[in-house]
Amino acid sequence: MKISKIVLMVALTGFLAACSTTQKVDDKDVHATDGQRGSKNKTSYKFRWENPSDELYNRVVYFGFDKSDVSGEDKALLTKHATFLSANTSQKVRLEGHSDERGSREYNIGLGERRSQSVRRLMLFQGVADRQIEAVSYGEERPAVEGHDEDAWNKNRRVELVYIQ
Repeated sequence: MKISKIVLMVALTGFLAACSTTQKVDDKDVHATDGQRGSKNKTSYKFRWENPSDELYNRVVYFGFDKSDVSGEDKALLTKHATFLSANTSQKVRLEGHSDERGSREYNIGLGERRSQSVRRLMLFQGVADRQIEAVSYGEERPAVEGHDEDAWNKNRRVELVYIQ
């Protein structure tokens, strides 16, 4: 009887140990650079373009109605992205051309293509390798903003830079 109580106690202890939980370690805590555990206030970003305070965060170039030429302000933005890509030759980017809803589907696919190719040419001129850039067009098929007014149309005439992992 004494042996059965000991076996029961050992089994119960093993059962309780199996039911316990372990503390999960947050990735931010593991990668803290100051030797201390990361705080809840700090936000770490896996990629620069995910950080709202980084110059690569803005990844959208806007265009005028029926236009595919890049404005001066957007050229400065693309220069920052081109500099990053030139320094990081294994990184790739997809340039997604878009248009607003006005015009035929075929015309808008072509306009989105002209826009993405315009951005592509500018980035190639600034030293980005051709193999790093993919240019596509979605025309009016993927609007950033739903709506049938000038504000929505302005936001839908764009090229988005999508970094590919």
